[in-house]
Amino acid sequence: MISSEIEQFEKYYTMLTEYLVTYSMQIVGAIFILCIGLWIAKKISNIVANLMQRHNVDITLTNFISNVVKVLLIVMVVIIALGKIGISVTPFVAAIGAASLGAGLALQGMLSNYGAGLAIIATRPFVVGDTIEVKNVSGQVKTIELGHTVLINEEKVEITIPNKHIVGEILHNSFSYSLVKGEIDVAYSACTDTAIRLIEEQISNHELVASSPHAQIGIEKFAESGVTISYRYWVPTTKIIETKLAINSLVYKALNQADIAIPFPQRVITINKPGNDI
Repeated sequence: MISSEIEQFEKYYTMLTEYLVTYSMQIVGAIFILCIGLWIAKKISNIVANLMQRHNVDITLTNFISNVVKVLLIVMVVIIALGKIGISVTPFVAAIGAASLGAGLALQGMLSNYGAGLAIIATRPFVVGDTIEVKNVSGQVKTIELGHTVLINEEKVEITIPNKHIVGEILHNSFSYSLVKGEIDVAYSACTDTAIRLIEEQISNHELVASSPHAQIGIEKFAESGVTISYRYWVPTTKIIETKLAINSLVYKALNQADIAIPFPQRVITINKPGNDI
């Protein structure tokens, strides 16, 4: 039993020794090719990324293309290195093809997300920083991955959407800003021009309000107790709540300091006594 194991060990040792003697230089060359190839792949990937950034290409598309270039170069280097030491890559290619087919059938849903991600990267209906709404979900685009897109809303909540639920759907894109609406009533006896000017000053002086598109301010309707003045402005999507609260407070204070009356609902009740004419 022990002698057979020793013979087996000697057999493998002899095979390994002969292989190292025969392919020693090829192994050294393969390791050298692999190291140089990995370095070149990294350098070329960085060059491609820097070149695309200089031309203001979307960051998601830049990362995707640079990574694809890097992976393709690494695969080529590995194939060359394996061929250098006498290992045929044909069986590996066949095995990878069979495994890819099985994985594709098992991961059909995931692959559909990846396909949708490629479509988003290629067509670029939105980019990182845009504010989108799809399927009643809205937020600012934080990252775009191959399988999913991450949004962040005004409540600082991250929302992960599979890409297959974005492609082919009705998409609203307000770019990096979101619209905020507000309104306030002033008395019929007040000067609406003064009220509109004061509201415009408070909105335009706020640092978070976008200068373009311009804020829109005017008379919305004539209510029962006063004139309703409506104002609309655009702010960064992640700053909606805090900006809206601040603007409403500034508008209220400005109107009060200008002695512009802000009415409240009133009812006039007439009581008729018996015997009086109605």
